Amino acid sequence: MLVKQYYSETGHKIHVSRQQASDFAKNIADDFNPIHDVDAKRFCVPGDLLFGILLAKYGLSCKMAFIFSGMVTDEVSLRVPAVDADHISIVSDAGKEYLNINRSGDTSLNQALISRFTRSYIEFSGHTFPHILVPLMVEHGVMINPDRPLVMYQGMSFELDRLDLLNPKLELVGSHLEIIKKRGNVTLEFCLKESGEVVGRGRKMMVLSGLRPYEQDKINQLIDTYALRKKSHLD
Repeated sequence: MLVKQYYSETGHKIHVSRQQASDFAKNIADDFNPIHDVDAKRFCVPGDLLFGILLAKYGLSCKMAFIFSGMVTDEVSLRVPAVDADHISIVSDAGKEYLNINRSGDTSLNQALISRFTRSYIEFSGHTFPHILVPLMVEHGVMINPDRPLVMYQGMSFELDRLDLLNPKLELVGSHLEIIKKRGNVTLEFCLKESGEVVGRGRKMMVLSGLRPYEQDKINQLIDTYALRKKSHLD
C-alpha cells in the first residue's frame, strides 16, 4: 500500500502525525506547501494523503466524490467505519465531520490497482503550484498572500469507464478560477488515460484565500521561496 507508513491505525480510527504528514507531502506528493511542515502554526494533513488512505480502505469505485469540510490536524483522530455504503461520512471522536465520500458503480479492492491510481493522482495533484495556479492568477490579476500563502484542498471527483486499468495517467484538460471577494475557487479538470485511451474524467477543487492585486515581483519571490524549500529538502 502506497500510504501505509504515513498513518497509524487503532481499531477503526486513523491518525496522522505531523512528521508522517510532512514526509508524505515532501517525499511522495512533491508538495512543499508550508502548512504541511512539522513546525507549521497552521498545520494541516495533506488532502491527498487522506484520499489515498480512504481509497485503500474502501476501494476504488467507478464513480467517486471526496468533499472536505474541515482541515485535519495532528490532534484529530478520524473514525473510519467498516461499512459498505454509497455514502460514507468521516468524523472525529468528537463527532465533527471532516470528509464525505459518495460512490457508485463497480468497486475494486485490488490494492495494486489502488496504489497505481493513487500515485498517478498524487503526481498530477502535487504539481499544482506554481505550474497551474500561477498562470490562473496572472490571467485574473490576483494572487495569494505571499507572506502567508494558503491553498486548501476542497475536494475531488472522478468517473471511470472501467476498472481493469494497469497504468492510469491523469492529464490536465482545463483550469478555472472563480473569484468571490478575497476568496478564489479553483477547479482543475482532468482526464484519465490508459495506453493513450481516455478511460475517465474528473476534477479537483481548491480554495485560495487572502486574494489581493497581482504583483509579479511578489509572485517571483514566492516561486523562488518554494523552489528553495524543495531544494533544501532534496539536499
